[in-house]
Order: sequence, then structure tokens, then C-alpha cells
Amino acid sequence: MRHEAEVTLKKLAGPSAELREDQWTAIEALVAQHRRVLCVQRTGWGKSAVYFVATALLRARGAGPTVIVSPLLALMRNQVDAAARAGIAARTINSANLEEWDAITAEIAAGSIDVLLVSPERLNNPAFRDDVLPKLAATAGLLVVDEAHCVSDWGHDFRPDYRRLRTLLLDLAPGTPVLATTATANSRVTADVAEQLGDALVLRGSLDRESLRMGSLTLPSPSHRLAWLGEHLRDLPGSGIIYTLTVAGAHETAAFLRSQGYDVAAYTGKSEDADRRDAEADLLGNRIKALVATSALGMGFDKPDLGFVVHLGAPSSPIAYYQQVGRAGRAVEKADVLLLPGKEDADIWRYFASLAFPPEHQVRAVIDVLAASGRPLSIQALEPRVELRRGRLELMLKVLDVDGAVRRVRGGGWEATGAEWRHDTERYARIAAAREAEQEAMRQYAALTSCRLEFLRRQLDDPEAAPCGRCDGCAGAWYATEVSPEALDAARAHLGRAGVEIAPRKLWPTGLPTVGVPLSGKIPAGEQSLPGRAIGRLSDLGWGERLRAVLTGPDGPLPDELFNGVVATLAEWAKGDARWEQRPAGVVVLGSQHAPELVASLGARIAAVGRLPLLGTIPAARSTDTASRTNSAQRVRALYGGFEVPADLAAAVRSLDGPVLLVDDVVDSGWTMALAARALRQAGAPGVLPFALALTA
Repeated sequence: MRHEAEVTLKKLAGPSAELREDQWTAIEALVAQHRRVLCVQRTGWGKSAVYFVATALLRARGAGPTVIVSPLLALMRNQVDAAARAGIAARTINSANLEEWDAITAEIAAGSIDVLLVSPERLNNPAFRDDVLPKLAATAGLLVVDEAHCVSDWGHDFRPDYRRLRTLLLDLAPGTPVLATTATANSRVTADVAEQLGDALVLRGSLDRESLRMGSLTLPSPSHRLAWLGEHLRDLPGSGIIYTLTVAGAHETAAFLRSQGYDVAAYTGKSEDADRRDAEADLLGNRIKALVATSALGMGFDKPDLGFVVHLGAPSSPIAYYQQVGRAGRAVEKADVLLLPGKEDADIWRYFASLAFPPEHQVRAVIDVLAASGRPLSIQALEPRVELRRGRLELMLKVLDVDGAVRRVRGGGWEATGAEWRHDTERYARIAAAREAEQEAMRQYAALTSCRLEFLRRQLDDPEAAPCGRCDGCAGAWYATEVSPEALDAARAHLGRAGVEIAPRKLWPTGLPTVGVPLSGKIPAGEQSLPGRAIGRLSDLGWGERLRAVLTGPDGPLPDELFNGVVATLAEWAKGDARWEQRPAGVVVLGSQHAPELVASLGARIAAVGRLPLLGTIPAARSTDTASRTNSAQRVRALYGGFEVPADLAAAVRSLDGPVLLVDDVVDSGWTMALAARALRQAGAPGVLPFALALTA
């Protein structure tokens, strides 16, 4: 059997490939003993070789197809290509190939597929769950759980859909071997995953990465970090990945690097699938210097000769950081890994932490709404009746589904099961504390003067952790630490550009009549605002830090630095390619409860510099704090009827021959601006041009 395995491996990885002892131990346990195996091995060790070789051996012995649960499209594409090299027929069912699902399902039924890769989300698609999965579970020759740390809510990248694997494990035919693999599991996560597998053979190896040379460079501002990258990217070996913490950061960085003559592409979770495929292919073919990516390009992207990974901003977990830098140096002697941390990193960590599992009262409210409805409700129908944004609502429903409290049905609806549910408050608190400890560890990593790789390996509970001898802590900095004045000027000019569009709302949220608001469908043209402008986004590399400092600080007059951004934004709006159709004829201030002095001074200074009449203020009739944290339908419900245009202001706007400039500090969902603009239009304003200091996203 080992000779047969070696032959298959050479087809997969080349004529010089040889099985590692732990690889053979895993393969033998799966094929000969039909065991359950957990492999915790470093990136590049060859975990995929284990399941493809085991698949070939099992199929040759008459076993059914292998089912691989894999989390990312990039990973799936790489695995399908790798399987083909070994003569293994692999197909995938995911959100990007909807048109192929029927044909693939037929191939599964016909037995012509050796490997089926599915996303964890697919496991709970009602049609797949009810029609395909039972037969697949009963006939599978091998189940593979890739990136198995996602199973554990202690892991850095827990995904509720992975918990559905517990059900799948119970449905497997007796004696079906199971392989779980990950490179990023500490002892707690390893024990949790092994317990969920049940009686698993755990093969844990050293997490050393002999090719990686790691460093960290702390620079004083986003402009300095971008300037350093623009000046020194060409010095980094080969092609690589530049990670940013936000989508806005990825696009800003890519645009700047292109302006400096580099061939780069942006890659985020919001990119179209075709664009992501093209970007992956360009990096794999070394046609670009780098992909500027969010964590959407993470687990499993396989480019063996990747020469570097740079982080503009630190991930919130050293374990997540180890996973991302593991993309580099798989088949080259040396790869450079560099962290450029920023002061704003902690703000971004806090934002993502705020999206965690909701508190008990919000969860029970959702269960109660589903129980009282008497019929399944779609996300769109459920959203107006609860106080959760869609992303958090979807995450919560997935967790409740795994817990048995709700169930997804055909057509995309959700229903309550009637099963008793308990909010595990203590566990969620412990997980939150663990996340805070990880953030503190990441701060320590950035400031280390000792070995960086040893620190990361200890965070992953690697018993063999030892100084690497290569990083800047062991051998000193190999990278330049200077930024030239010319590079800094270019970065400042790029990040200092002011002005982003505030898109007008054109459709009312679905389900408003169910919460007592008599609005639906399209917003009439005569009640809409025009496209507006803000200086920037709170997540921007350039303006973000300055905007956050003012908007989260004590109320007071608008600082001159931000007013310079206001003037620049208005100037571009008046003369740029996307200029306003008609100059504003007056300024109206939108009353603020948390920053009244800031917004009042903003309106007054715009009116003065633009030689426009300051027409007055629309008072904020009620607190909108709750509305700002919930979904669109609940925001509209909270704000509906809350903006009353005073009689003198109404008379003033009716007398204008042009639109009013409606001024506020922050635009989040856009509904405050939309409803205030509607009130002005109904009072007779010819048009409304929204203006704010910042967009939240």
C-alpha cells in the first residue's frame, strides 16, 4: 500500500516527492484502519496530499467518493487543479457555480466523481441537505474537514456552518474514515476539534517555517507606511500578498501602488468572483507584483513560490497572523514577512468584535418572532421585526440552527423548532476574554525584541518552539527603515485627497408596513436626496484616523484641519468629473444630539466660505442612538415622523432657486439623511445635497 501511495504522490507533487512519516501514518490510519485523524501541521507540510492519496487508495478499493468541506473558493479551485494532476476527478459545489449544481448532482449519483468539495454553508442549504447530503453521507468513502479550526468557537476563524459537521458525522456509514486538517490550532482548539471528531488520532508536528524571515516595522502614520511600501516594494523578493484590515484600505493601497508604477490588484470579499479569479491567476502567473488583499484571500491559497507577505495593519490574533503569513515560502528557500502595525488597528479590532454573537434578549426576540409567525420567515421578512443588522442576524440564525432552536427550510425561510434553547453566557464571555488576550499578544508581537517565529509558535502551543535565527529579533533588521521625503509627500498627497460619494437611498426597506410605517417600494423622485459627499470613510487609511479622533472626542467647534478637508471636498464636488448639477443655494444643519456644536460650526463655516445663506436647523426630535445600531427597517421606524421642518425654514427653502446643502457629521446607513431630505423636499426644497464629515463604511 505504501508503494501505491508513493506512486500517487509523485503524480500529485512531482517525481521527487516522498511521503513524510506522519503523512504515511495518517494515510494508513484512514485507508487500512478506517480511523478518524486530526492533522495539525504547518502550512506547506502537505495536508492535501494526505487526503488526495488516501482518496486514490480508497477508490481503488471500491470506496465511495471523498467529501471535502472547504471554506474558500480560492482553496477549492486550487484543490480541484491539484486532484486532476493525480488523475482524481474532483468537482465543487459553491456559490460561484450555481448553474452546474444539477449536472454535478447527477455525476454524484452516477458515481463518476472521486472528490466533491463543498462549502460549509452548503451543508445547510435545504435542497442539498435534504436531497443530496443523506445519500452522500451514506456512500462517502472519506470525509475531509479542511481548516478544521473553524469547527471550534475557540478558533480564530470560527464559522457556525462548520458546526453542522456534527450532524454529518452522525450520518456517516459505520467505519467511514474522517480526516480533519489545520495549521492553526493551539492546544485548546485541538482538544475541542478532536472531541467533536470522537476517538481521533491526533498527529501534531512542528510549526517551524524554515523559509520565513520575519520582521516588524513601526512607523508613525498611515502615510509613512504607504510611503515605505511604495518605496521598498520592489526590493521584496518575487511576488506576494499585501494584507490590509479593511476593504477601503485594500483599494486605497492598490491605487497608490499603481500610481507609483507597480502592477498590483485589489482582492476583497466584495470583489466580483470573476475579478478574484483573474487576480489569483495573475499572481500565480507572476504577472503582478502583489495582490492587495483583505483576509478574503486566506486559508488555502496555494502559490508555492510566493516571495513575501506584508501586513499594513496587524490582525487581531497571532494565530490568524501565522495562518496568513503561511502563504509565503512554501517552495522557495527564503521569503520575507513584514508587519507594519498602525495605531488604528485596535479601533478596527473593536469594530469587528462588536459584530459578535448578540446578547440573550435579542436572540430570544428573534426566536419569539419566528414562533409567533406560524410560518417560515425569510431574512427580509424577519429583519424589520427585530433589532439586528442583517449580517448579525444571519450569523445568529446559523448558530441557532446548529443549536436546534431554528431550522432553515426550502425557499430560504427560517422557522422555530420549539426546542428549548439556552444562551451560554459564560462561554461567550470566556471566548470574548480569549479574544482580548489574543489582541494583547498581537501588540506584544509588534513590539518584540526577541524571536518572532518562536513567539507565534508558542501562541500555537508548539512544544518545539525555539529561536529561528533569521528574524529581525534574532539577526537584526534586514529591511530599510527610512522613508524619503519624496515618497512621503506622494503618500500624503494620495491619502489627503478628500471626497467620497454619499449614495442616495432610492428604495424603502422591505417590511415597513409590518412595523407600522406606511412606506414601501421606490422612494418617489420628488422625495429623494441628490448624490452627496463626505470627506472620507472612518476606515480610510488617510482621513480615517483624523475623522475618528474628532467624531469620538468631546463636542466642540470643527478643527481647521478637518475644515480644510471640507473645502477640498466641496471644491472637487463643484469641478470634478462627478460634479453637482446645480450649485447649492443655501445651507441647512441637521440637528445633532451628541455633537451639536461640531455640526453647527460645520454648517456655519460652509455657509461663510461658500457665501451661502445659513437657513436654519432641522431639530433632531428624538434620540437615534438605537436606530444607528440596528437594521434599515428599524432605523426608518425609529426616524419616521421625527424630522419637522420649522415654518421659517420651510419658507426659506421654498424661496430658493437651487438645492439646499444638508449638513451632518456622520452618515451610517443613510436613512437619517434620507428622511431629513424627504422632510425638506416635502416642505418645498427644490433639491437636497447631503454633506457629512464621514461615512462609517
